[in-house]
Amino acid sequence: MSVETATPIGTILVVDDNPTNIQVLFDILSEIGYRVAIAKSGEAALQRLQSYHPDLILLDVMMPGIDGFETCERLKANAATSNIPVIFMTALSDSTDKVKGLSVGAVDYITKPIQQEEALARIRVHMKLRDAQKKVEQRTIELSRALNDLKKAQVHLVQSEKMSSLGQLVAGVAHEINNPVNFISANIQPAKEHIQDLMTFLELYRECYPQPHPKIQAWMEDVDVDYLQEDLPKLLNSMQLGSDRICQLVLSLRNFSRLDEAQVKPVDIHEGIDSTLLILQHRLKASPDRRTIQVIKDYGQLPMVECYPSQLNQVFMNLLSNAIDALEEGIRTIPKLPNPTIAIHTFSADTNWVTIAISDNGTGICDEVRSQLFDPFFTTKSVGKGTGLGLSISHQIVTERHRGKIDCYSQPGRGSEFVVQIPVEQRIPQVA
Repeated sequence: MSVETATPIGTILVVDDNPTNIQVLFDILSEIGYRVAIAKSGEAALQRLQSYHPDLILLDVMMPGIDGFETCERLKANAATSNIPVIFMTALSDSTDKVKGLSVGAVDYITKPIQQEEALARIRVHMKLRDAQKKVEQRTIELSRALNDLKKAQVHLVQSEKMSSLGQLVAGVAHEINNPVNFISANIQPAKEHIQDLMTFLELYRECYPQPHPKIQAWMEDVDVDYLQEDLPKLLNSMQLGSDRICQLVLSLRNFSRLDEAQVKPVDIHEGIDSTLLILQHRLKASPDRRTIQVIKDYGQLPMVECYPSQLNQVFMNLLSNAIDALEEGIRTIPKLPNPTIAIHTFSADTNWVTIAISDNGTGICDEVRSQLFDPFFTTKSVGKGTGLGLSISHQIVTERHRGKIDCYSQPGRGSEFVVQIPVEQRIPQVA
């Protein structure tokens, strides 16, 4: 029979202990254009397959040591070789042996003595199927990669829009509040001085005219001048405290948004955390259905850290908001939940990295959920409560923008801890 030669169209591993059979198959397959590898036992085949993966295996059934059936079982049990098609070669004609071979994972049989036309026809069919399978697998990988890229692009767009909108909103509100608050704050001290002058004038009047006109006396009793003199300074002090508090909040809003700091710059990490906590203060206070959430700050000595300040503040916002959500859920579902607490621990293990650990004693997270926490659009919250983007965006900000690392450690019923590691300087290599 004449066969057409061709460029190599695939690799076939021949496993047989008979040199004559090996030579026949080698000549036939090489002539048709296949690359051919040889193994003379099941053990040798398994050893070779640790570093070499052919497109097809021709496997003799009857061999010394482990036979073809056991060799095939081991191949299929190994994830690295389980997809390689196996064709058994045997002189056995018993259908029971054929059924056994197919049951352990073989795709076909070639009966000895080998009929060249039939053997090549079967090999071609299965090589084409293998090639088609590889193309499907490659296409699946490409589609999966494209889907992941699309998700990342969506997250990036949402993050950019969210950060831009949030930053502009916060900066706008801070700017609008800042002017009137500064006006009030700046005028409180002069108001105190003027009022004190009026108080002095009143005291002098009462000293010089201890018996005022009856009409004036009636008015003084009606407005309770003694109480007015005592309470007015207290009222002004309260106004001073309130305006100082608003000024502090405006400063925190401006620090949180940092729209004028879009580039990498050295910042105080603790300042960003404190600003975020101040913005979330209303969620930490006691409510009709729960106690105050206690915040324990264990700040270490940290150097100034090169980062994108507004983006890193967004990470703190997401982690702290999630911790509050977990505590609120725990209060609803765990009758004997201890005092709700968020602990923030910062430290620098060496001169190159800083670590921020944010933990809570809430409901905790099971392993199945924890493995998906940073996936885009994954959320366990009810519709309208969460988008599934907070932690995904946080992961992207930490790992891609800052070349850092973020991990979650948790057990159901025992709370959760998120650990963020950031390089002090952006040229420091990524955490292993």
